[in-house]
Amino acid sequence: MAVTNDLLLAGIVLLGSSVQWLTGMGFALVSVPALVLLLGPAQGVVLANCAAGVICLVGLAGGWRLVRPRAMLPFCLAAACTVPAGTWLTHRLPRSWLLLMMGGLVTVAVLLVMRGARAAALHGTRGAVFAGAAGGFMNSAAGVGGPPFSLYALNAGWTVREFVPNAMFYGVIVNAFSVASNGVPGLTGTQWASVCAAMGAGGLIGRSLASRTPEKQARLLVLSLALLGGVTAVGKGLWGL
Repeated sequence: MAVTNDLLLAGIVLLGSSVQWLTGMGFALVSVPALVLLLGPAQGVVLANCAAGVICLVGLAGGWRLVRPRAMLPFCLAAACTVPAGTWLTHRLPRSWLLLMMGGLVTVAVLLVMRGARAAALHGTRGAVFAGAAGGFMNSAAGVGGPPFSLYALNAGWTVREFVPNAMFYGVIVNAFSVASNGVPGLTGTQWASVCAAMGAGGLIGRSLASRTPEKQARLLVLSLALLGGVTAVGKGLWGL
């Protein structure tokens, strides 16, 4: 059973890392529901925080000059304020309610991104503060902090060239806050080794597929997988109530 779980863990991280490098998004959306079902809500979220933070840091290495620090400041400050609230909630809800909350957040976030939702509130500094606060809370509570930032960028009309490096920067910061608040997962040495190997292999696979996969199809695949995982977590949470 332990070997099977370790293989499943590596497979989940491999898939999440592959889609992240394939589309520039999606590690948490794809991986969190499965990690939560495999490891439990608390351990699944903190592992997603750690892995997503590392992937964003590596991805930022080639585009850090395009980061807009002044524009990112409201996002980061707001996230720092709400991350502890997400951690507090995660440590107090029963497992079934946590699964229901995490699955629900993933499902709603995916549906909003798929629809390209637009909102007057997601503009300017006020919109950045709202998106950063929502992202910080969601990241520490459910491991999924990117959708509010993505929706802000959509409403602000950011190009892909603007979005990717700033999203990576935000990912590094919000996941660092979340790890500081939630702690690190209690994995064995073998599990850590398999997770690191899966992240590296996923990066190679995702990059090799990126040039051969239409962006629209890849994005739809990522969101479909994330939606399936979110609905599954909701069902698991409802079953346990």
